Amino acid sequence: MIKGFKEFILRGNVIDLAVAVVIGAAFTAIVNSLVEGIFNPAIGALFNAESLKTAFVVEIPTTSGAVAELAFGAVIAALVQFLLVASVVYFALVVPINHLKKVAFLRQKQEEDATPPNVPPTETELLIEIRDLLAGRPTAEGNHSLPTGR
Repeated sequence: MIKGFKEFILRGNVIDLAVAVVIGAAFTAIVNSLVEGIFNPAIGALFNAESLKTAFVVEIPTTSGAVAELAFGAVIAALVQFLLVASVVYFALVVPINHLKKVAFLRQKQEEDATPPNVPPTETELLIEIRDLLAGRPTAEGNHSLPTGR
């Protein structure tokens, strides 16, 4: 049981996931600061509010006679934050990785397609050349008859 757990932990996927979670947490802090410190106040200023979270607040009466607040600005702020995170992840991670995968695939395909220059002829090619020599036909090298050996 411990051996299976050790194999699970040491697999590349688990380590990659742990790194992604740590980087994601740090990245989220950066994006939160950007949204709360720059975007929310800037958009809130357009609507004469302290920040986007305090903009678009609708008060509705409750059954007890108090007032409940619907904070549509907070929802818009969360949407802006999501769009920022999604765009940065896409342009900073997905696009470069897809490009690298494409380049690696094309390089691998070119290597597979290219025949090494010093490849000896196959048995079939040798037999065809021998047959052509015996029949007196010209070969790829232009020989018309068998060599005499002299």
